[in-house]
Amino acid sequence: MIRTGRQHLVRTLADLAAQHGVGIDRYTRLKPYEAEGFPAPVSSEGARTRLYDGEQVDAYLLGKPVPPLPADEDDGDLLDRREYAAVIGVAPRSWDTYKHDPALTEARVEVGGVEHWPRGAVKTFQDSRPGRDASATAGGRPKHTGDQVPRDQVPALTAELLDADPAISAATVTEQLGVHRDTAQDALTRIRADRIADRMTDDPALTPGQAAAALGYPAAQVRRATARAEVVLRARHVGPYLADVAAALHRAGWTTTEAAPDVQLPGDNRVVAALVLDGDQAPALALVWDERYGWRTATSRRHPLTKGAVLPPEGDGIRYLAGGITPPPSALVAALI
Repeated sequence: MIRTGRQHLVRTLADLAAQHGVGIDRYTRLKPYEAEGFPAPVSSEGARTRLYDGEQVDAYLLGKPVPPLPADEDDGDLLDRREYAAVIGVAPRSWDTYKHDPALTEARVEVGGVEHWPRGAVKTFQDSRPGRDASATAGGRPKHTGDQVPRDQVPALTAELLDADPAISAATVTEQLGVHRDTAQDALTRIRADRIADRMTDDPALTPGQAAAALGYPAAQVRRATARAEVVLRARHVGPYLADVAAALHRAGWTTTEAAPDVQLPGDNRVVAALVLDGDQAPALALVWDERYGWRTATSRRHPLTKGAVLPPEGDGIRYLAGGITPPPSALVAALI
């Protein structure tokens, strides 16, 4: 972890390589950071990106005693995903769901290219979320009542239950959390699909069914999840392209932000995304990208996506932009002028 007030001292391996006057490839081949006495990383064990405290490294390189880091915990300490998962007693994959809570999103900081959160922010989040013990005594959702857990907290709590039992059923989630059966089934499907996609990314040779089996998911429970996992992978693949388009539209002055659009996966398992054009001189209200046909204009900023698989007809503000499924961003801009 990064102790309070030491964020500005953090260095990556690339920083250490530059300090030695060599390239990162040579530095990682030589591995001087594995020498006896070299300061331990401040990143979590097993983290992909190693982070070091610069004051400690400088002292080591000068042959001076390496100063110890502060020992006392502080609410300003910055922890990464592995460390926070350990603090609250869940798997790192569950933390990947928790972190989308608005309170944690606002508290997130990036150090050395790695996401971190202040200890105090996570304490607050942990104290505010519903406990499993309380919901488990509810005996499921009583008839004619609403969900007992706020919808935005269902994914994180479901992920925690899935960590404990990969074969958990929607009925058990319903009983444990006191939510509607459809709510529980949707959360399980989405989380399993994301994890199957993660496993396939780590090992591209796996089929969705093999990845599900490796994760301990019963075949009878994951038909929808395995189908969705393939769509998730396609959505991840197109993400960088959509980000490039968003940046191009921003440069053209048609959007006030260059943020990449949220990729959405409708119920009929296709990948779509919408970009709202909120600039004063924008040529349309919004753009929609669909993996079946590419780009089209939309007639609503609030609801640019249409329901169902039927393509909206051209006319009345809707036109399809030729150029293939993923035309270069510059070509898309030209087609809109």
